[in-house]
Amino acid sequence: MTQEAVPDETVPAQPAARQPGAPKGLLQQMEELMAALNADLSQLDADLQPRDGRPASVDGGDAR
Repeated sequence: MTQEAVPDETVPAQPAARQPGAPKGLLQQMEELMAALNADLSQLDADLQPRDGRPASVDGGDAR
């Protein structure tokens, strides 16, 4: 059995996800959602950190 090479003209110059107006692939959508989630969690973490630089205790009580 021999394999024939695929002609260059059948291979698109750019992936469909990179072309303007083309629908996004599932992987690209997931990457964008994960990046947005990561940014949201980072902001939430920054908002929950105490202003004086001390680490917050887990139970909210004094560590003594």
